[in-house]
Amino acid sequence: MRFCIFLCFLPALLSAQSIKVQDAALFDFWVGDWNLTWTNANGEIEKGANSVVKILDGKIIQENFSFTTGAFKGTSISVYNPTNLTWHQAWADTQGGYYDFEGEVDGNKRIFKTRLKEHKGEKIIQRMVFYNIKTDSLTWDWERSRDGGVTWQLQWRINYVRKTS
Repeated sequence: MRFCIFLCFLPALLSAQSIKVQDAALFDFWVGDWNLTWTNANGEIEKGANSVVKILDGKIIQENFSFTTGAFKGTSISVYNPTNLTWHQAWADTQGGYYDFEGEVDGNKRIFKTRLKEHKGEKIIQRMVFYNIKTDSLTWDWERSRDGGVTWQLQWRINYVRKTS
């Protein structure tokens, strides 16, 4: 009987293990040196760069983002927690901005989002969404929800193109 119970649950155990291994590499696509472009509020094309590396024995993803003009810089660290199978990111920038994100997956989208915060009757969540992920390019959106995640408004879209050697 015990053997039967083990065999019955073996597929679920193997599946959970494969999800865990997959999740640990969920944001590896982002590692590299990137040229960035986006359209600002005036309709002008802006440029920047992002260098994303793995540090601390390959367990941490570190980001170093900057506008080409040098007017704005930011950095983040992203880490996978194998104990509770979750991703976390902390972001800080030269304007005093700080965000604490949790990772998730929605189909082919990789997402880091803030926890819900109530402000003046609004249920605000902010998130960054990585999608159209290819070896040499991806799209990144910064979105905000004022209704607890029911609807999302695009705040900023960045097009990533991998730098070539």
